[in-house]
Amino acid sequence: MEGQNSMKQPPRRRGPMGHGPMGHGPAAPGEKAKDFKGTFQKLVVYLSRYHFAIVLAMIMTIGSTVFNIVGPKVLGKATTEIFNGLVDKLSGGSGIDFGKIGRILLILIGLYLLSMLLSYVQGFIMSGISQKMAFQMRKELSEKLNLLPMNYYDRKTYGEILSRITNDVDTLGMSLNQTITQVISAAATLVGILIMMLTISPLMTVVALLILPVSGMLIGIVVKRSQKYFTAQQEYLGHVNGQVEEVYGGHNIIKLFNKEEDVIEEFTKTNDILYESAWKSQFMSGMMMPIMNFVGNMGYVAVAILGAYLSIKGTIEVGDIQSFIQYVKQFTQPIQQVAQVSNLLQSTVAAAERVFEFLDEEEESQLAEHHATMIDEKTGEERNVTPADLQGSVTFDHVKFGYLPDKVIIHDFSAKVNPGQKIAIVGPTGAGKTTMVKLLMRFYDVNSGQILIDGHPLGEFDRSELREAFGMVLQDTWLFKGTIMENIRYGRLDATDEEVIEAAKAAHAHHFISALPGGYQMELNEEASNVSQGQKQLLTIARAILADNKILILDEATSSVDTRTEVRIQKAMDNLMKGRTSFIIAHRLSTIRNADLILVMKDGDIIEQGNHDELMEKGGFYASLYNSQFESA
Repeated sequence: MEGQNSMKQPPRRRGPMGHGPMGHGPAAPGEKAKDFKGTFQKLVVYLSRYHFAIVLAMIMTIGSTVFNIVGPKVLGKATTEIFNGLVDKLSGGSGIDFGKIGRILLILIGLYLLSMLLSYVQGFIMSGISQKMAFQMRKELSEKLNLLPMNYYDRKTYGEILSRITNDVDTLGMSLNQTITQVISAAATLVGILIMMLTISPLMTVVALLILPVSGMLIGIVVKRSQKYFTAQQEYLGHVNGQVEEVYGGHNIIKLFNKEEDVIEEFTKTNDILYESAWKSQFMSGMMMPIMNFVGNMGYVAVAILGAYLSIKGTIEVGDIQSFIQYVKQFTQPIQQVAQVSNLLQSTVAAAERVFEFLDEEEESQLAEHHATMIDEKTGEERNVTPADLQGSVTFDHVKFGYLPDKVIIHDFSAKVNPGQKIAIVGPTGAGKTTMVKLLMRFYDVNSGQILIDGHPLGEFDRSELREAFGMVLQDTWLFKGTIMENIRYGRLDATDEEVIEAAKAAHAHHFISALPGGYQMELNEEASNVSQGQKQLLTIARAILADNKILILDEATSSVDTRTEVRIQKAMDNLMKGRTSFIIAHRLSTIRNADLILVMKDGDIIEQGNHDELMEKGGFYASLYNSQFESA
């Protein structure tokens, strides 16, 4: 059903030139969330469903880190053994005990192998968690799309909605694995190394710890200065993406109006700002490594001098100096990891915030509070009204509506439509014609008054059941990537090939379909640009014919076809609309002369109603509108 089809895809919000959806760049490092703490807590709660696997991964990470940390201490024993052996050899002794050194090295290899194995298992587990989370999020976002009210899509750009499902979920999936493991590994490494350093020499440990406040202060200065550049980089990356997408979509129009230089100039300005912010952010963040290396080297010098002094005094062994220097070198790595993870964590939480904002949006109520009921003729018992029970009478009872509460566009709309009638809604642009159809489909709810079908208010039907009663063909066609057969069958999925072909014949689409390469099995591309606009319109009409609903809505359904085809379609539509209530919105008034009732709308109100002859006799607004089309022609 075309009415349902239009709900599958959110309407595109166009860019300034009206050609492409505005882009939205992926989360950049350093982008901040509005509510970091609250979003982080939500993310923790969301991840709690994987708590067993996460705890197991944490244990593996800690185990891998511990075995890796013990390594230098064991290697120091081997160094001490070699040093003592050389001294003993010089003193005339037996020299180096290679057997003992071999045993020490075997233990060292075993430790590193265990560390590698645990790290592999941890990576396998975390990769699974991150991808399962991404899969679950995409599933929930996809389900959420169909539960949001239409006004949400009026407020948000097409690119922004897509970004939450693609860029933000990808950011979460990729960065979550790194963030959790690096944070746990950094914490375990810091604690483990600190313990190992204290077992070697508390005095040397105090000297080494002096590195922390110095490096922390320097990194803090760099991060603070680079933050604004990262934010600007993210903002203008989105501007550049949007502009490229917009210009690509409107390439023909740009060529037609010779706007190439203007477009290039605008792009150059935006790209220059992106370039400035990008290189500054990358340069500033790139300074962290040289700063850390400089501070670390100062620490090595201090440790080496103090270690040599303590070794001469006999307080520590020579191998301990080597182990301690290795620990000092490793001690700076967790600090570097924390600095990197801080930026990564910011973008992770920022992406999570956008996803949770989308998931927390107020949903449209899909179920009726009180269902419409009727007495079953067979059983005599009361049961809910189904779409199959509807006859098609529609009543608009003093309907008042505005997309915004303070901007009412339908002031007082009342009309009575009998089953099987053909109703035309006409009027100038902005009169409220399409809005009335949206209200009938419950894409929006009325502010006051009510709309009834067979005497039952729309609110007494589940939205999905209500829309099963409608077939709808819009001026803006919607076709998906797939065969022509699949696109027409979308109106009724259980239809046979023969029924699809009959619907195409009724819509006068069979002839052109048969002439296409592959016929009904020809595959349409994503934009359905491999068929003409008129042919697309015929396919959507065939889809509505196949759906065979009780109430039919045609919103400028023949606007994209030529006059001769329009006449043929009108004949097919007349056969289709027999016995069905039909609402037709048309600007070409010659196409609705045989309507049972014509509702003339202006500024949100019905100002005239009647059939064509009655309205022409009145010589009012309709007659003026009708005659003007021929005068302008």
